[in-house]
Amino acid sequence: MALIDNAVYVGGRRVESPSTLSLATRGDLAWIGLLRPDPSELEAVATEFDLHENAVEDARKGHQRAKLERYGDTLFLVLRPAWFDSSADTVEFGEVHLFVGDRFVVSVRHAERPDLAALRSRVEADPEFLAMGSEAVTAAVLDEVVDGYAPVVEVLQDHIDAIEDQLFAGQVDPGVSKRIYQLLSEVLAFQRATKPVPAMVKGLLRGADKYGVDDEVQHRLRNVLDHALRVTERVDSFRALLENALTLHATLVSQEQNEAMRRMTSASLAQGEESRQLARAAHRQGEEVKKISSWAAILFAPGLIAGVYGMNFDHMPELHWRYGYPVAILGMLALMGVLWAIFRKRNWL
Repeated sequence: MALIDNAVYVGGRRVESPSTLSLATRGDLAWIGLLRPDPSELEAVATEFDLHENAVEDARKGHQRAKLERYGDTLFLVLRPAWFDSSADTVEFGEVHLFVGDRFVVSVRHAERPDLAALRSRVEADPEFLAMGSEAVTAAVLDEVVDGYAPVVEVLQDHIDAIEDQLFAGQVDPGVSKRIYQLLSEVLAFQRATKPVPAMVKGLLRGADKYGVDDEVQHRLRNVLDHALRVTERVDSFRALLENALTLHATLVSQEQNEAMRRMTSASLAQGEESRQLARAAHRQGEEVKKISSWAAILFAPGLIAGVYGMNFDHMPELHWRYGYPVAILGMLALMGVLWAIFRKRNWL
């Protein structure tokens, strides 16, 4: 059932807890708490308290930005409470709509948190404050929502500190970049929830004298304003820190890539130098082989002639010629000289 609590107060004390919504003319103050009401229930509340259709439409649809609007004598506030879900390791957001009139407050929640039932119990424990009317309830709800921001701020601070430690340690793990983006997304959503709150509280304080708001309620609102400003300042700093962290991480990744490229280039140069040395060695070896081959060919020529005439055949030309020996020697020398000249011209010697 959407109706969570329904109370009529006189002098700050609960005098009745009706089961229906027909209580606009009873007591000093009516406070109705609804959780995810259906359109018919919202329509009944709108009819009972003459709520503006635009505000009712916003309350029915949900997913509204934090804001403060006035429709005649009725205020319409949208608040975005936040809390950290440790199981999912993320910041979660709720939505609370307040319709505030001279003698009534209607709270419409679209999430289980914050626990306005616990808040109602604490407010009822202070009848003097509750006797100050609907403005006191509004201040109490604002205080509850803004106080709920503090634990989220601390958790975000811890996570950002961990990111900074990783970055200053020179870690360029891709998981760090992913976590920075996640945190930045959460911080931006948190910023959208918290940033309008100081302006909303200032708006309430500007109209406090005009609408006869008690000094104690104004003091409570100023305290809420102080807390809200501190929260928004820290959230703004979180955004700047994470944006800088992204830049730093990108720089570290770029440096790591440049270092890897430098190492690859150095390895490539070393490999090229080794290849050049091998090529030079192969060239020198080729030159030596050419020289050896050239001299082997030069020495092969006289060996060929000597081998032919060293065969023991009786019928060989010039075998018994008187000038055969000197002619053979001269032929050997001439052939060697010709081969030497040829190899020398080709730079083989």
